[in-house]
Formats: sequence, C-alpha cells, structure tokens
Amino acid sequence: MKNLYLVLSLILISTATTVAVDLDSSSPTVCIIGSGIGGSSVAHFLRTYSSSGIGEIRIFERHAVVGGRTATVTLSGETFEAGASILHPKNYHTLNYTKYLNLSVRGPPPSESDSGFGIWNGREFVFKTLSFNSNLPIIQRVVSFANSVLIFFRYGFSLFRMNNFVDNTVNSFLKYYEDFESRPVFETVEEMLKWSGLYNLTRRTLQEELLDFRFSPRITEELVTVITRINYGQSISISGLAGAVSLAGSDSGVWSVEGGNRQMAAGLISHSDVKLHLNEEVESVSFIEQNYQLNTTKGKSYQCGITVVATPLDEVNIHFLPGISIPERKLQHTYTTFIRGLLNPAYFGLGSVSEVPQLVGTVETPDVPFSSISVLKQHKENDMSYKVFSRKPLDDALLDQIFSVRNETIKIDWGAYPHYHAPEVFAPFILDGQHLYYVNAFENAASTMETSAVAAENIARLILSRLSGQKPASTVTLKSFGDDAYDVHADL
Repeated sequence: MKNLYLVLSLILISTATTVAVDLDSSSPTVCIIGSGIGGSSVAHFLRTYSSSGIGEIRIFERHAVVGGRTATVTLSGETFEAGASILHPKNYHTLNYTKYLNLSVRGPPPSESDSGFGIWNGREFVFKTLSFNSNLPIIQRVVSFANSVLIFFRYGFSLFRMNNFVDNTVNSFLKYYEDFESRPVFETVEEMLKWSGLYNLTRRTLQEELLDFRFSPRITEELVTVITRINYGQSISISGLAGAVSLAGSDSGVWSVEGGNRQMAAGLISHSDVKLHLNEEVESVSFIEQNYQLNTTKGKSYQCGITVVATPLDEVNIHFLPGISIPERKLQHTYTTFIRGLLNPAYFGLGSVSEVPQLVGTVETPDVPFSSISVLKQHKENDMSYKVFSRKPLDDALLDQIFSVRNETIKIDWGAYPHYHAPEVFAPFILDGQHLYYVNAFENAASTMETSAVAAENIARLILSRLSGQKPASTVTLKSFGDDAYDVHADL
C-alpha cells in the first residue's frame, strides 16, 4: 500500500501542468498576516499562478521565526516536532512542497511503528499489543501478525468499517487536486465543502456518523476515542469531518519532514520573492481609499491593495476598520510536555518500564489527566525522551507521579485547532466584500497542514479571479509556466 501511495504522488508530480494567470490590471501589493503553512502557501500559489498580476508580497510574523503552528523543540540537544507533526501519504500539496524545496521525507521511526500500544482508562490497560524488541525480520513479522490478530479479536469488522469511513472521506478530499477545468474557485467554505461532498460531515457529530456506519460501541469508546484525543485533543462529539480527518492520521504511511515541518513554510517564503517582517505584529487593518493600511507594533504603516489573514483571529487582537463579522469560535488548547527521563511503571500498576507501551492512549474519563504519552526516542535502557499531550497543564507534582526520573522538562501551550462541534458554522473567505481574505475560515472543517494548503490555494485563485474581473465560480484564463515550473495539479 505504501508503494501505491508513492507511485500516486510521483505520477502527480511528473505529469502535472502548472498554470498562471496573466492580468492586465496594475499589480497590487499583497500583505499576508501569518507565516505558517497557510500564509506561505498563499504567497507561493500567487507567484506560481500569476505571471505579472501580483506586485510586492509582504508577510508579517509576530514571532521571531516563521512556521506558525509548525515548530520544533530542542530537548537535551535533540530536536523534535512540537506542533503539527504528521502528514498523510495523500497530502499532495505538502508532498509537492518537499520535492520543490528538495526536503527529505521521513516515515515513523521503527520504534514507533513496531512498538507496543496500549489503551489506559486510569486504572488499567483495557488493551495492549505485544511488544518484542528484535532486529530479526521474521520475529518482527510474527509479532506484527500476532498484533493484527489481537486487534481484530478486540474490534472485529468495525476495523474495516473504520477504514471505509476514512477512505470515503479521503477520496472526496482528493477532488481538491483536480485540474482547473473541472474545479471551480470558491467564495465560501460551504461552497467548497458541498462541491467535494464533505459538507454533510460538518453537520453531525463523529459519534452520529459512526452509528450510521455500524461501529461497535467498543471501537468507538476505545480506539476511535484514543485517536481523536491524540490528534485533536477532543472527544467523539467533534464534527464528523474533523473526526474522519483525525482517524486518517492513524493510517500507515504518515510522514514528516526531516529536520522539522516548519521548513516547508520557510522554504516557500524564501522562494516566493517575499518581504518578510519578523517580530512585527499587525495591530490594525483599515480600509481607506481602496487600500488597506496595516499598522504594526513597530509603529509602522503599510499600504496594501490586498490583505490576507492567515492566522486564527480567535486569539489575536487585530482591530479592523470597518469592522468585520465572523462567528465566535474557541480554540482547543493542547498542552504538550516534553520530558527526558523515565516513566514510573508503578503509576500504571506495572513492575517494569519495559511493560509500559511506547504509545499510551487514553479513553474519555475524568480519571486520566493526560491524552497520551509516547516515546520519542530511547537513548538507553533507562533514558528516554517522551511527549505528553493533555487538555490541561500538568503540574510538577503530577509529573513526578507519572515519571520516576525527569532530567529535563519543557512545557508548551498551543492554541492548536478549533474546538469542534456540530453543526459547524463558517467564517467567510472574503471578510469585507473587497480584498480582505481569511484563509483560516476553512479550519472549522478540519485543521491540518494540508487543509491549510488547500484553503490557501483556493484563496490565491480567488484573489486572481476577482482581480481579473471574472466570476469566482468560473475558470480563470490560464497560461502555462513551462516545464521547469513547480508542478501542482494533475488529473487523478
């Protein structure tokens, strides 16, 4: 299956045609607020699709580095992903970014893919896979087969129903990679979701969807809940679409960028002829005489013909004049704790650390203070690096119960993704009827690096289609960039 994913991505890269719009109007300055995958992708696609229609591009980042919610942390000299960590094998925009930027892709480390997995309910492990450390392929295959049998006996045919549910969602999402002739430009998130067939999944909870798919209560309360708690820090009351995307994150073949996923944002910015403003937060955006005036914390003002907001507006303080109206939304904070040390097996009622699974997931219960604990790297038998996800901060007293040794501890608070519910209500892509755009409106559907890239690509096309005077739902007049250009689309 992994080889199939690789072949598909190579076909996409090698057979695609990159296109660009040639606009006769004057070239406006584009100001982008936010340097994560969303903001960097907008800049990239504007440059890729427009041969002369876009002038200067400025990106404003309130922090000292680019990347937004893709970030790394250094623990005892080792670098680990601290933000968005994994990508799906069918995330074609981000796969193409790695090819375009000559970045190295890595799969899950062997210790993660072959190690034990357990589901903890606060009192006991209700399920554990077998774990046997061996470099012999035959032993690894036997253990893998035995674990497959164990999982099937635990969850039965609901495992196949889960795969079908995820596959159906992924196949609908693949429509966003179709060529321009068959894929319109979307003015609203609702239009975008209805066109692909994903909209109804945002109207009902994941739990309701799984009931229709005849999932067993056991797989829903255990395996599915573990996955949603790890990937979105939330329960099965999230929307069906967010839930399906979360489950897709457990597929085989997930990958990341060697050295950190933030390199994609940094690379796109450096290749897009952008003026980058680090440590410069935008305080206000005012529409004055057909231009946007951006005022920043450095006391500077910038005139922009187009402004793109590529950061969640939920926890930033930007004043808009005239005011804008978007639905109220709360971000789900994920507290990530990195620890170099050793777990306390007695906390789990076990006799030795080797009995504790290297990935501990949890069910939905107030008895468990964390969502998951995973081994990032085993340095020695009694020296490991861990990542702990939780919905609330973990104080030192609790950590000292869970861990017998803590040589170094790093705590991070992420406003990671929206707090999902159903039915979802979406902010508009166009915030003012002019040229003020909002990439993160799509996050209420699902929040991943790839969904940010997909939304950003639509925003870039929306900008160019509206500048050209064409209706957004129609196909923009396009011309080829040539064989050496960055390849994005193909007929799938």
